Amino acid sequence: MLAILDVLMLILNLYTWVIIASAIFSWLYAFNIVNPSNQFVSMIGQMLYNLTEPLLRPIRRLLPSMGGLDLSPIVLLIGIFFLQNVIVRYVYPNVF
Repeated sequence: MLAILDVLMLILNLYTWVIIASAIFSWLYAFNIVNPSNQFVSMIGQMLYNLTEPLLRPIRRLLPSMGGLDLSPIVLLIGIFFLQNVIVRYVYPNVF
């Protein structure tokens, strides 16, 4: 059981970095710093979109429109941090 929790924590940590990378990539794309016609850049953007959009879409539907500001990655990161704290504080001690 402890190994499963460790793998879950690792997946949550990796997904946190994917969300951060997706947010940074969207800023780079919006300010035209990266070349959108480059196939490699397009492939990275599509991969990040496919990894993050299934969890961000329901959050975007619930949040009110803030104009051009997207707060859904912040809400998702707060949810991941909350889940990690619950695992560390309540689940880990009960495994031993």
